[in-house]
Amino acid sequence: MNAAGTIVAAFGRHYEIELADGRIATGYPKGKKSLLAVGDEVQLSPDGQIMGHAARRSLLYRSDAYRQKLIAANATQLLLVVATDPSFSDMLLSRALVAAEHEGLTTTIVLNKCDLAPALPAARKLLAPYIALGCRVVELSAKFDPSPLLPLLAGESSVLVGQSGMGKSTLTNALVPGAAAPTRELSTALDSGKHTTTYARLYKLPGDTCPGGTLIDSPGLQEFGLKHLSAQEIEYGFAEFRPFLGQCRFRDCQHDAEPGCAIKQGLAAGIIHPRRIEHFHQFISESRHGSH
Repeated sequence: MNAAGTIVAAFGRHYEIELADGRIATGYPKGKKSLLAVGDEVQLSPDGQIMGHAARRSLLYRSDAYRQKLIAANATQLLLVVATDPSFSDMLLSRALVAAEHEGLTTTIVLNKCDLAPALPAARKLLAPYIALGCRVVELSAKFDPSPLLPLLAGESSVLVGQSGMGKSTLTNALVPGAAAPTRELSTALDSGKHTTTYARLYKLPGDTCPGGTLIDSPGLQEFGLKHLSAQEIEYGFAEFRPFLGQCRFRDCQHDAEPGCAIKQGLAAGIIHPRRIEHFHQFISESRHGSH
């Protein structure tokens, strides 16, 4: 008889599944292709085959012209982790926000390493367009005190996304007592230390600080392709564009050099940040030409 469970770690075609009774089992997908993600609710056969997944409430993933990379299933909140040092890509922030918007996830930007005071003004300046948008930004230093994030985690299934070096794993270890232990064990099991940051893992957050909360730590990434989204979906993913959509003189307006463009009027009025228009044109160009 099949057992129900949730994927709590994914590496290649090998998945760790937490069963309803709390036991951890290993599962493998049927067939050669594996389109499963951490957070997926699955049925596991007695011989370890994953027989399928339940309908997803959300699926966060990135894609380019060649492949899709699943990040997390059934998450409710995206935590975009950036840091004062090393510097981060605001372009990647915009990409992840568009993807999260498409999946209906709430988003929070976590500015980590705020103890590095000299680098703080530059990081805040880069985040200014997102703060102006109404994006929630939480400043903290994961190494010393992750508590500013705690009120946002209860009852949520949060996924950490960010470039390498931003401190996602440090944040995970600070929020989840003992989180580093399974990472080390898994690394030993695979006979290689280099795998410690190449897979995603789901953790249950402590009930006293974040009741009902889970946290998915994902590998660091340098790109976040949006090949799976249409031009209209990308456009809608820019929240500040929405009041102006449908008001341009031309229905297929590219918000570039066309006369009577409502988005450009929003830019001229200071409602839309020039950097965000740059990002939009970059994403649309990639979507049209199939490259990234």
